[in-house]
Amino acid sequence: MCPTESISTYGFTAVPSSASALLATDPPKVAAPFVPVSQSTIPPTPLSQRIDAYAKAHLPEPTYNHCLRVYHYGIAIKQYRFPEWNFSDETYFLACLLHDIGTTKENITATKMSFEFYGGFVTLDVLQNLGASATAIPVVVAPRDQAESVAEAVIRHQDFGEKGKLTALGQLLQLATMFDNIGAWEDLVHPSTIEDVCKHFPRLKWSHCFASTIIEETSLKPWAHTTVLGDAPARVMGNKLMAPYE
Repeated sequence: MCPTESISTYGFTAVPSSASALLATDPPKVAAPFVPVSQSTIPPTPLSQRIDAYAKAHLPEPTYNHCLRVYHYGIAIKQYRFPEWNFSDETYFLACLLHDIGTTKENITATKMSFEFYGGFVTLDVLQNLGASATAIPVVVAPRDQAESVAEAVIRHQDFGEKGKLTALGQLLQLATMFDNIGAWEDLVHPSTIEDVCKHFPRLKWSHCFASTIIEETSLKPWAHTTVLGDAPARVMGNKLMAPYE
């Protein structure tokens, strides 16, 4: 794959960090369409299947379901608002499944780093199977550019800046996580899409679960990057858009 194709396919295209500025550009004249889960299927690639199995084995069920909701919401948002972003569904799926890997009980206490940053290192390791021994059975690994794009998106998925640039992959991950976590940008997804996604991947009191994780991390690490978000637990618990599905 040539460098230009790699940039496009793996989501390295630079876009504004400011979601509000990005969404103010050429807004659609029609409302977001209903995109059922059946139309935003999980990529059937060996790498996607491996990472799906890894995430399911390592993430608590509420977090795993959140990751899958973020995938389906993101696909719907991209189809509606950013059809020109042509990075692969596989690359986005990997980012969604691994973006909260740093919040597991094992990982959050394994380091003094903020969970997103440590999660980026774990992501890079898992995608390239760097922890495997020389005698391990070979597994499908991500190309280096793809692994680095996903790791960058994971590291920056709470980097909500108003200046500078962000990768298109990272921006979509931010939009979809903010949508699921606090109900931001609700006009980007049709209400029936929310209902269908939550039916397939129940929230299981996700707002309480994520708010508790934030409180735990900032208690363990008062320097954590999450502190830049202010009173994040209150914003998460105040998610009125998703309250009917909790």
